[in-house]
Amino acid sequence: MLAGLDDLGWRMNVGKALFAQVMEFVPWKTFGLIIDRHKGDASVRTLGCADRVLAVSLRDVIPGLLT
Repeated sequence: MLAGLDDLGWRMNVGKALFAQVMEFVPWKTFGLIIDRHKGDASVRTLGCADRVLAVSLRDVIPGLLT
């Protein structure tokens, strides 16, 4: 049933996830200024905006570590 999938180029990604690649270009100082300007962390109890972004990027990394 799954024979031939390799012929079509169906291979698992072994590089960085797309989100991790995009996050390499984020200027964190500017990101912090934007959060402050828009009061993004005003009523936050646990994770702030920057911490949530990092948590999402970690969510991309963890499955790669488990394989």
